[in-house]
Amino acid sequence: MLDKLRSTDFQPLCTQEFQVRLDGVEPIALELVSVADLGAARQAGMRRPFSLLFLGPVSNQYLPQGTYRLQHDQMGALDIFIVPLGPQEGRMRYEAIFT
Repeated sequence: MLDKLRSTDFQPLCTQEFQVRLDGVEPIALELVSVADLGAARQAGMRRPFSLLFLGPVSNQYLPQGTYRLQHDQMGALDIFIVPLGPQEGRMRYEAIFT
C-alpha cells in the first residue's frame, strides 16, 4: 500500500496525530506538520517523491531512526521509515521520505 500513497493523501491530515505503538510503553503521538513534494517523478507513471515532517511530544527522549508502525484513524496502520532531524521547542522533528 505504501507504494500507492501520494502527497495528496497526506495533505488533508496536517495537524493530525499518528500513534506509534511500542511494546511496554504508552502510545507516542507524532503530529504531521508538513507535507512537501520533492520534485518530479523519476519516470512517467511513477509518483512524485515527497516528504512528511512530524513533531513528537515534548520530551527529552526520542525514537531512533527506523521503521515504525504509525496508526491513524483514517489511514489505518502504515509501516514508515522515519529519521529524527533534531529538536524544535522541546519536540523532536521526524522526517519520512517517499520516492
